[in-house]
Amino acid sequence: MSSIERKLSAVLGNSQRLDGGAMFGNAPRALWTRWLKPDDLNRVSLACRAMLIEERAEGHHRNILFEAGIGAYLDPKMASRFGVVESDHRLLANLANLGLSDADIDVVFLSHLHFDHCGGLLTPWSADGTSSLLFPNATFVVGEQAWQRATHPHVRDRASFISELHALLEASGRLEIIATGEQSKTLGPDYRLHVSHGHTPGMLLTELPSEQGPIVFTADLVPGRPWVHLPITMGYDRYPELLIDEKHALLNDLIERNGRVFFTHDSEIALGRLSTNERGRFELIEPIATPTRMCL
Repeated sequence: MSSIERKLSAVLGNSQRLDGGAMFGNAPRALWTRWLKPDDLNRVSLACRAMLIEERAEGHHRNILFEAGIGAYLDPKMASRFGVVESDHRLLANLANLGLSDADIDVVFLSHLHFDHCGGLLTPWSADGTSSLLFPNATFVVGEQAWQRATHPHVRDRASFISELHALLEASGRLEIIATGEQSKTLGPDYRLHVSHGHTPGMLLTELPSEQGPIVFTADLVPGRPWVHLPITMGYDRYPELLIDEKHALLNDLIERNGRVFFTHDSEIALGRLSTNERGRFELIEPIATPTRMCL
């Protein structure tokens, strides 16, 4: 591991309320309501949480943001349809609470390009209907398979992508598309990438180096605590059985290495260590709600 000092912060973006049945796939309502209480419209509360890594060393200063949440780019009608709670750009506000602006971010890593993970790259909605790209000094990093899925979507998930975003990213001149099986030149060798296809083809999960055991940003493979349970998947997952196999392998590996997971969609908990209970089922221990500049 390098001598770079790294600090981790959870940075909340705009939150959502989405249909509980869609979020829990074929799990019965009687089961998933034990974990998340739905509202009168059967929607459950979800975070869109980014992870900020601040790197510091002699002659080295870098801020890396993993994902950008859903943001505030949607027009009011679509924001209501997708259950976006706040109208202002919460990610920018919460970065400001840490003394940072989008201009201070050097790298934005995108596990995949579904709108609830990258909408925060865009300016808030305005009546003229135009969107522009935020993070003017950042290199945007995404996997090749995820990029291809976004630019040539299947009819089943076409609505999950932001059509205008791809051209804006390309036009920035600051886009790194990682070929399958390769490492990100922008992130560097300290960051390990895990490939997952169960939720969407080519989703990349990033593993961070830490003295207390590795941390993996699990994106939509394990979006929150309820999905730590092996059979639980989302209705949005393209290949649920494959996702379960990928989840099983990753969680077992992290337990063996005393690792932790970072959740993007859990409404209360950002980070936790993994274990198995007396029944052999995965569970989260040592939960942390809002880590702020936690040393790795």
